[in-house]
Amino acid sequence: MDKTLYKQLENHMLLCMDDSAHGKDHVYRVLYQALDIAQHESGVDLDVLIAVCLLHDIGRKEQFENPALCHARVGSEKAYAYLLSIGFDEEKAVHVRDCILTHRYRSDAPPKSIEAKILFDADKLDVTGTVGIARTIMYKAQVGEPLYTMCPDGTVADGSGEEPPSFFQEYHYKLKNLYDKFYTERGHDIAVMREKSAQAFYHDMLEEVSGPCKNGTAVLEKLLESS
Repeated sequence: MDKTLYKQLENHMLLCMDDSAHGKDHVYRVLYQALDIAQHESGVDLDVLIAVCLLHDIGRKEQFENPALCHARVGSEKAYAYLLSIGFDEEKAVHVRDCILTHRYRSDAPPKSIEAKILFDADKLDVTGTVGIARTIMYKAQVGEPLYTMCPDGTVADGSGEEPPSFFQEYHYKLKNLYDKFYTERGHDIAVMREKSAQAFYHDMLEEVSGPCKNGTAVLEKLLESS
């Protein structure tokens, strides 16, 4: 891919991205991770791969405004239309569209081509480790959801039960289950290296909030009873 085309795609991405958790920094990390993975695979169309990485989340704004929409579906059509409008090869534009359509984690349409599998893995790697936890917390704050919820008995819910959405719940139902869902060997290897840091972060945070809540509640109850 020549520099002029790259800048066109990059500038279009920058115009579309205004989500802090899925913003331009996320896109660049996905791109760089994808290029790393591509070095360990054969037959990768790098023009397609760079395009899908830069454009994979351009449907996020529409999904944020209307949660009933799928950002992968919206973004795939937006990317296809944009690429045709700038004279991108039509066959490659179709390939880009298909890759973006199948990059979403919660989807019944798995990626098929090597470029689609690399995009999927690179995107999911950005939800692993401490970066993934930081991004999840940012997103939870953005939509007004807490780090954790309290149980009726005053203890901190660890996220494993039926409870309102929170970071702890997202960790249990998504983040901790990511690590065996990669299509490339390189993507899987990177994820495994990050898994321990994510586990440690969650357990440290749970301990840090549970201890003071448990002890503080007991002290407060005694003080209130004695007054």
